[in-house]
This record gives sequence, C-alpha cells and structure tokens, in this order.
Amino acid sequence: MASQDRLLKVLHDVKVLAREYHELTGRPLGVTAEIAEYEAARLLGLRLSPARQPGYDAIRPIRDGEQRLQIKGRRVLPGSNPGQRVGAIDLTQEWDAVLLVLLDRDFAPTAIYEADRAAVTHALTTPGSRARNERGQLGISKFRTIGRRAWPPG
Repeated sequence: MASQDRLLKVLHDVKVLAREYHELTGRPLGVTAEIAEYEAARLLGLRLSPARQPGYDAIRPIRDGEQRLQIKGRRVLPGSNPGQRVGAIDLTQEWDAVLLVLLDRDFAPTAIYEADRAAVTHALTTPGSRARNERGQLGISKFRTIGRRAWPPG
C-alpha cells in the first residue's frame, strides 16, 4: 500500500496532467471519476471498494452496519453548460446513496452532494426525460435539489 504522502503526490501530478491534456486537446483525459472517488473518500472518511465493484465505489460505516455509496464526479468549468449531467446511475445494482463530487478546473473539490436511493430512484423514474428514464442520468441542478450538501460542512 502506498504511503499517504506518495498517494497525494501522484494524485496532484494526475490533476496537473489532466488539466494540461484538456487545455492542449480540448478533450478530457478520463480521470475525473478516479479523482472524485479519492477526494470523496479523503474528505468524508470513506473506505474505497475494490476496483470494478458492481454498484458502489465506497463504504461508509454506520451505527448498525455499512452504507454502500456510488460516487459520481463532474468537473465544472467557468462558463460550463448549466445543463451538465451526472454519469449514469444504475438502479439495478446494489447501493444505498449517491455522492456527487464537483471539481473545479484544477480538479480540486468544491462541493460534495449526497442523495439517498429513494430520492434518486424517484427522480430517475419520473416520466418525461429520456436521459433520466433510459440512461439513468440526472442534471447537476436536479441532483442538488434532491440531495443534501455533504461537504464542505456549513
């Protein structure tokens, strides 16, 4: 297991490279999800699941067991499309809540929102939107309205 200091250094380097890659190509490098998972675990004291764990990305100990959490990340740039969507949420998998980690242009976390399974299920199954109903995607603004701010506190 890598030391925490070394892991933070590697994550910093990945963030720098991903930003530079985006600036050079206009395309994302594809590391947003990994960065979001790590930042959520670090900031909220979660235990990350093994890679490719179906349904959830992290575990949060609770009084009578564990809570399984999906973690979604979105990099929000100045002037971004206000209709940006959260990645697909699969209702057929086992999970208890979804975390949305919002990252700035430097991939630093700016906020984390949490929505429980009941709220997410209701939002995704409400008739009217193909992105919601068929692809399991919610807009960032919708996610914020059905969830609560988990970080920063206050």
